[in-house]
Amino acid sequence: MYSITRYTLLLCLLLSAGCAGLNRYQTDGTLVLKGIDAPVKVVRDEKGMAYIHADTLDDAMRALGYVTAQDRLFQMTQTRLFAEGRICELAGEKARALDIRHRTIGFHRQAIKHSRILDEKTRVFFQNYVDGINAYIQTGEGSFPLEFKLAGISPEPWTINDALAIYYLMSWDMSANLKTEVVAQMLVEKLGETKAREIFPLNINPDDEGLSIRSASRTPGATAVDVAADSKTMEFLKDGALEVGSNNWVVGPAMSSGGKPVLCDDPHMKTGILPGPFYPVGIVTPDFRVVGVAVPGLAGLPIFRSDHIAVGLANAYIDIQDLYVETIDPTDADHFLEGTVSIPFTVIEEEIRIKDGKAEDGFRNERVKIRLTKRGPVVSDVIKGLESDKVLSLRWAAYETMTPTIGFVPLLTAPTVDSAVSAIEKINTISFNFVIADTQGNIGWQVSGRLPIRSNGDGTVPYPVTDGRDNWRGFVPFEQMPHAYNPDKGWVGTCNHHTVTQGYPYYYSSHQSPSYRYRRLKGLMNTPGEKTVDDHWRYQRDTRNLMAEKLVPYMVAVLAASPQTLDLAEILDQWDLHDDIDAVGATVFHTIYERFAWLTFSDELRDDLAAKMLKVWYFWQERFQQMVLTDHLGQWFDDTTSDETVEEKRDILIRAAMDARVKLSESLGRNPGRWHWGKVHRHTFVSPIRRNGFGKGFLGGGTQPAAGSVEVLYRGLYEYDDPYSVSVSAALRMVADLSDEDKVLAVVSGGVAGRIFHPHATDQIEAFMNGEKMYWWFSDREIAKHTRSVLTLTPETTPPLN
Repeated sequence: MYSITRYTLLLCLLLSAGCAGLNRYQTDGTLVLKGIDAPVKVVRDEKGMAYIHADTLDDAMRALGYVTAQDRLFQMTQTRLFAEGRICELAGEKARALDIRHRTIGFHRQAIKHSRILDEKTRVFFQNYVDGINAYIQTGEGSFPLEFKLAGISPEPWTINDALAIYYLMSWDMSANLKTEVVAQMLVEKLGETKAREIFPLNINPDDEGLSIRSASRTPGATAVDVAADSKTMEFLKDGALEVGSNNWVVGPAMSSGGKPVLCDDPHMKTGILPGPFYPVGIVTPDFRVVGVAVPGLAGLPIFRSDHIAVGLANAYIDIQDLYVETIDPTDADHFLEGTVSIPFTVIEEEIRIKDGKAEDGFRNERVKIRLTKRGPVVSDVIKGLESDKVLSLRWAAYETMTPTIGFVPLLTAPTVDSAVSAIEKINTISFNFVIADTQGNIGWQVSGRLPIRSNGDGTVPYPVTDGRDNWRGFVPFEQMPHAYNPDKGWVGTCNHHTVTQGYPYYYSSHQSPSYRYRRLKGLMNTPGEKTVDDHWRYQRDTRNLMAEKLVPYMVAVLAASPQTLDLAEILDQWDLHDDIDAVGATVFHTIYERFAWLTFSDELRDDLAAKMLKVWYFWQERFQQMVLTDHLGQWFDDTTSDETVEEKRDILIRAAMDARVKLSESLGRNPGRWHWGKVHRHTFVSPIRRNGFGKGFLGGGTQPAAGSVEVLYRGLYEYDDPYSVSVSAALRMVADLSDEDKVLAVVSGGVAGRIFHPHATDQIEAFMNGEKMYWWFSDREIAKHTRSVLTLTPETTPPLN
């Protein structure tokens, strides 16, 4: 992203002078923090994790902003620029399309609107946080992260708008149904609606007595619009800065060896960029104490254990986005049509600043026009149609459901599960599966966000606007959003899967995880006996692949019948179905499976569309398993590029296995006994300022062999078109036992400090990868025992009158 010359000079300097002591900040002694009413003590432990001791929540939030800026100011700045459509200021022309897209979606515009309606408590909460950030920026110049100099930028003051822009960015990244809409529309264009429906997503809820299966049985109003021809629309398939997935669960007292609930959370995010998405921190006041993680730049702690409750979250993937096919008025290109009514586009102009070495001051400015319809911004270029030109507009429930209170504020101090649910009711912008527990022994699950009630009962494909009627008929009442409280089975959990039952009266989503992870979790929870903290820690790293459990017997039977693939069948037959780093069977299975899918779909769809569909794992995996294990849709296995024969499923599988052998032999050698999963499935940790090329390893955290896969609890997701480099994994593993008053078992993917060369930038990677236990300290005794530094933040003194 930045110049090689700058890196070369830096590395030469560091190699000659050593790195010790570089890129640090003050953690001992005394500093002035403007705006606090009483001294605040910031204790740091052996991990560099800060525990903020303050007299009030107001002072604690101001100190949280300050210490987060100490550790993560550069990361916060990057996220802010990303959310506000300003990455061109760092990356230049190559980020232009991204900035225009984010300006078009309008995270920052919406943040400004939302900040105007905040109630006093919420406004003060956020204002204290950004005031703390600004206090560090104003006084900490000598200790700013070295990354700012390398990037050629300087810190800027923060406002509530900046924090809220990050809030909306988070919501966007958890609203992934848009990818399903784009792929589904492309399939309709390519195949026609009837044949496209054959391979539309299949969503299964294993908890439903009738095995709730949701398939897009119809695509009301599907219309011809060639989205594949529009580069802007195709960019949405690349979206997903955070890519939140996750597993979470909570068990009640009867299932816990300690006699109180245990809550577990491992949010799945992009973890390759150091120091990781989450910032671990503790807050202690006379009224409450909490340890958990914050999102740098955003006030509050979304995942935590307090002295009364524990909260974890996972993505619910409810469908809160729709694309609309809008018709441009053929008589006036500045208008769009609703039936015969011509309506002018609303036009907004914004200016982007692009880093440009040829410009006089190093930057050039460009004006961008953004058009909006009644439904939302126009996110495509003009798409030529047979009868009229079209554009796609985007509607997002998050923009229509903002409230004065942001529920994360009252959630932090909620004393019970009931009060936590009341706070979650006010989290309209983001759709999470929350799991909750309290010290009284109650447990619960509640979905947040506002789900549109669609008149056509589906949101799988873009909706054609044909008149002025609104296809959103309101939002599902909070009481009817999926939830469970103190269930009879004694536990509740989610894995991004289809959680609603057959009788649920509303369309929920067509973008849900395959059921494999949840089925495995359900099996583990249903084993007899109480569960210890160690059991839960082990479950978070469980590698049993239930998709393979279903498919391997068929694969073995077919491959064993061919002399060319008999040895591969034997490897699969001997595999224990765990995606462990030393497993040869895992390598063979995944390579054959993904090639099998490619050969099945690429002939009908052609390479480009097949690649786009297969890249969206949730779209096709459950459907493909159904195709493999039944005689349903067998015609898809015939190779339509071959005129002379009609291939069967077994023929395509054998071909896939032979192709897999060639691929693995080229990369790992001809001896299958050496095709260990950890040799190909690897997790790389890099600095945000040097992701590739010279200096990448020196500034980053190295490359590690990784267990897990796309389908197991120990998530190690990779891009279909970039196997097997891990792109998404747990960013945090937390097991909070409410019977343990001293500590919380937790590890993050990188470290506390977002500064190259800092000792706490990468010091949790080893434990994160190998399962070593690390802790957040909770009691006064344990915090004191593990104290390594104490910084006292003092109020600004009033100068004497002359």
